[in-house]
Amino acid sequence: MTNRRNTIQKDLVRNAVYEMKRHVTANEVYDFIKEAYPTIGKGTVYRNLDILVEEGALRKVEVPDGPNRFDFTLKNHYHVRCVKCGEVSDVDMDEILDLMERIHNTHGTKFLDYDISFKGICSKCREKVKEEKYG
Repeated sequence: MTNRRNTIQKDLVRNAVYEMKRHVTANEVYDFIKEAYPTIGKGTVYRNLDILVEEGALRKVEVPDGPNRFDFTLKNHYHVRCVKCGEVSDVDMDEILDLMERIHNTHGTKFLDYDISFKGICSKCREKVKEEKYG
């Protein structure tokens, strides 16, 4: 992890992710900051998100078939993605200890890291279906 100098823009990006209190996309961070700082560039926000991930201040959650999300929770944990709206949330469970050591490597792959992500339907989408179904 390389630490670069702190800039106002980097602080704005980090603070935005913390203030939004959820797993946000780069576009959501940009829109959030742009409300108060209309001259900030999209590239500036994207670049600083990448820098903050590289420095270990934020965590990138890679989402198959969707935009990556950024998370302020740095400890290892798992996620669930709603298959209806795409929202990403933390899963409330303990980390599986020593998972990397417990994997049987039968293909000669050097494992570097892992992301465990579940699929489901969030409570908002389930409620929406109930409303549509029962009026």
